[in-house]
Amino acid sequence: MSRIKSIASLQTEAAQQGSNTLKRSLSSWNLIAIGIGVIIGAGLFSLTGIAAANNTGPAVVLSFLLAAVGCAFSALCYAEFAAMVPVAGSAYTYAYATMGELFAWIIGWDLILEYSVGAATVSISWSQYLIKFLASYGIHLPPQWVRGPFEAVTLADGSTVSGIMNVPALLILWIITAIIIRGTKGSAWVNGIIVAIKVAVVIVFIALGIQYIKPENYHPFIPENTGTFGEFGASGILRGAGVIFFVFIGFDIVAAMAQEARNPQRTMPIGIIGSLAICTVLFVVFGFVLTGMAHYTEFKNSAAPIAVAIEKTPYQWLQQLIILGILIGYTSVIMVDLLGQSRVFYTMSKDGLLPRVFSSLHPRFQTPHKSNVLLCTFISLFAGFMPIHIVGEMVSIGTLLAFVMVCLGVIVLRKRQPETPRPFRTPWVPVVPILGILTCLLMMFSLPLDTWIRLIVWLLIGFAIYFLYGKKQSKLREK
Repeated sequence: MSRIKSIASLQTEAAQQGSNTLKRSLSSWNLIAIGIGVIIGAGLFSLTGIAAANNTGPAVVLSFLLAAVGCAFSALCYAEFAAMVPVAGSAYTYAYATMGELFAWIIGWDLILEYSVGAATVSISWSQYLIKFLASYGIHLPPQWVRGPFEAVTLADGSTVSGIMNVPALLILWIITAIIIRGTKGSAWVNGIIVAIKVAVVIVFIALGIQYIKPENYHPFIPENTGTFGEFGASGILRGAGVIFFVFIGFDIVAAMAQEARNPQRTMPIGIIGSLAICTVLFVVFGFVLTGMAHYTEFKNSAAPIAVAIEKTPYQWLQQLIILGILIGYTSVIMVDLLGQSRVFYTMSKDGLLPRVFSSLHPRFQTPHKSNVLLCTFISLFAGFMPIHIVGEMVSIGTLLAFVMVCLGVIVLRKRQPETPRPFRTPWVPVVPILGILTCLLMMFSLPLDTWIRLIVWLLIGFAIYFLYGKKQSKLREK
């Protein structure tokens, strides 16, 4: 269980080319777009107002900066590993090279949970936003076919029936899966268009909203603490950073695409750090404009704080544009989740820890098509037939645990193999990795108990699979 993959073997695997390997087709800009695609989701339009109303006031911009700094510690550690061993698998691969097979399995199994539940949840929410968007134009979908069988649906005559199946959620999953199967380059092209549109939506909101900023809304910039930790003041900025931190989660998926990047020693650090930097600038300016358009107290108990700000302008059509931006944002999140998950499965299968079917590549597109289809079928069961409160929110705890392992891995590898060439080096080791570990642990322990229970149950299932199958079939064990 403590077997470690050597860096040399990983670098040999990364150098392989041919019909049985993933195709290297992603540029720096493709990787940046993938990172932005998953970081900028609908959470930006909701979490900013929530944090401002309950924790920070206009100082939400400081919370964005603080959260970004916390993420940057992990991003720098990811960049070192991704440049040194540019293979698919992200944190799973890095743990295998530093902590051993059992820790690698824990992280890989964790990421599978994050990506699966995330894609299912986002597709259900995407379906609900689509219904709202179409309804504003007089298009009403049959209510039984936009809800699962465990949800009650109210018909036009006031009667209540059970839903049958969430068809829009299924359709978006299968459409995106079909795009992914046809090749990573094509997927990156589609994702690039989607990212351009939703970044444009954010910029349009900033450009129009900045004209309606009222300086008095920024006073006081840091509201006085109420006497309760986390409610304004300095502690409020810290709590706000904890709330907003989860907007940034997702750049780690860029690392999962390392085996499909061109010149990964150069492009991977650019993709990881570049996507985080661009999103940080957009988020800070967005938070500044939002809290300037309306007083932070007006966002209290608002499920859509962006609507409160838009009411301060004559641009009511902007509301529809924001809904469209959320739809587009969700689409790219689903795409990147499905991409990242299949690449983790692919790598674990190549290592023998999962059945060989997950690493079978399409003869023409050189993508793990069987894995894509099987995973989409599995996720569709949740998206099409389960209500969103059962599927649950995207499991952030899995990502945070992966961040901790990657930061720890950098310290371990610097000790064990200091002479190994590193195209990109994390600065100020071990200070930066330790700060990354402490930041992520702090965020993990702030999560609710049910998230921990869900993680433990999932890990117990994973342990059963590992000890009954993966441990015996491990390719490293054979060697």
